[in-house]
Amino acid sequence: MWDKTTLDTIVEADDLKVAPFRADGKTTGTPTWIWCVQVEGNLYVRAYSGTSSRWYQSALQQKAGQIHAAGNVYDVNFAPAPEDMNDSIDNAYRTKYAGSSYLSPMVSERARLATVCITPV
Repeated sequence: MWDKTTLDTIVEADDLKVAPFRADGKTTGTPTWIWCVQVEGNLYVRAYSGTSSRWYQSALQQKAGQIHAAGNVYDVNFAPAPEDMNDSIDNAYRTKYAGSSYLSPMVSERARLATVCITPV
């Protein structure tokens, strides 16, 4: 689990890039910028393009990689978010990104199905 200071720093910086490992399990893919939110002390991201997103597929297959955020690189694990968290995650997205034209797609069913919880190694 993230410590509160680190998680707050990551979420407030709003510059998170995900880089799951490639099939070799050692080399990370190209970092992809993505929105992030925190709910109940956990860090969540969603794939704008849904479950067909390349980074999402890699994250689920490899279950690990790195994130780049707030000027740091963190080794992380990726796991599907529990379905029962989706409403709370939607609310966090609505609060953090209110007014953005991209908000609606990020709280759509397509994106909800591609919600990932990121935890530190």
